[in-house]
Amino acid sequence: MDKEKGCGMFTIKESNLNEGYFEGTNLKGLNLPGVELMEVNLEGTNLKGANLKGANLKGANLEGANLEGANLEGADLSWAILRGANLEATNLIKANLKKANLKKANLKEADLFMANLEGANLKETHFLSFNQFSKVKTLYDAKLDEEFLTLLKGKYPCLFKSLEQQFLEHQNNLLL
Repeated sequence: MDKEKGCGMFTIKESNLNEGYFEGTNLKGLNLPGVELMEVNLEGTNLKGANLKGANLKGANLEGANLEGANLEGADLSWAILRGANLEATNLIKANLKKANLKKANLKEADLFMANLEGANLKETHFLSFNQFSKVKTLYDAKLDEEFLTLLKGKYPCLFKSLEQQFLEHQNNLLL
């Protein structure tokens, strides 16, 4: 793939590229819905506007990657390294970010609706708002800057319960 020009609307449907190495590659606009990219090295890669809906990026290294405007809806990013990544205006609806490292990531206008942030490292993230936090599925065991942690626990205490606890409370409320 041409590093200068990118790959336009290159499409690989349901491919398995696990443990690949694409560090610093320009994959702008890549169309890979449902792709398997477990533990792949995408450090510093340009994935601006890429479609990775439902992709498996478990344990992938996306440190410093540009994912601006990318579609990661329903993607599995558990244990992924997203330290310093640009996630501006990224679709992370229902994404699994369990134990992901998002330290110093840019989350400006990222859609985190129903995203799982259990155990995620969100310290020193940029442009992350209370509005974004209010829409996530859970912040249980997440690492947050102290000022966010205190305010969020006061305003949204249910977000700091595990998904299991939330489910059990919901079931109990249905029985009442």
